[in-house]
Amino acid sequence: MGILNVTPDSFTDGGKFLDPLKAVRHAEKLVDEGADIIDIGGESTRPGASSVDLAEECRRILPVIKDVVKLGTVVSIDTQKSGVMKRAIDLGVSIINDVSALEGSDSRKVISDSGVSVVLMHKRGDPSSMMNNIKYDNIINDLMMYFSKRIEKCLKVGIARHQIAIDPGFGFGKSRDQNLLIINNLRQFRAHDCPILVGLSRKFGKHKGALERLPESLAVAVNSVINGANIVRVHDVAATKDALAAIRYDHL
Repeated sequence: MGILNVTPDSFTDGGKFLDPLKAVRHAEKLVDEGADIIDIGGESTRPGASSVDLAEECRRILPVIKDVVKLGTVVSIDTQKSGVMKRAIDLGVSIINDVSALEGSDSRKVISDSGVSVVLMHKRGDPSSMMNNIKYDNIINDLMMYFSKRIEKCLKVGIARHQIAIDPGFGFGKSRDQNLLIINNLRQFRAHDCPILVGLSRKFGKHKGALERLPESLAVAVNSVINGANIVRVHDVAATKDALAAIRYDHL
């Protein structure tokens, strides 16, 4: 899954693709590099980010979606708003990537009515507060229970299990050591019988600038796939594809 942020404030590429033409060209590059999914986001959820209203998020993403769907690849939209979800689906988006895990009943209805796929992510609080509470009784058990509850809510409104993927939400209310613990225990989440998505790109190596963290990003991507991840959400598609191809072939 290649990342395409059309925001002014995302933590590594904010402001780079605000121009719809530049955004679509970057999507083309990601597809050429081997991305199977393009994930378009119009609202940053990094720690400290400010929320945007429905109209502004739509203004940022809808023109980009219209052209990216023409590339013929699977398109995902990274949003928490049911109104954005509906408009994006009407334009051909086939995956909703929701950091609030369909918290709102309106959002669950959109997915149930449309039949598209959804990624349910775990987080605590909102961007202004999520790093203030990172204590867990047992982080793996807590996440397992969280996903059980969120999946059950989806099933009750007619969303099929095969439509659902889960994302542990690396960095969203978790420390570095907690993130590593989750990576090493990803296979436990297979118990939910849903694909596992990981979003680790450029989140490790904070002693360096965000654009200099490729080695760390490749290391955790490879480790995640070894430990059971099915989808990796990344900025650096070509390099990640090469790294994953190397371990795949070495294991045959």
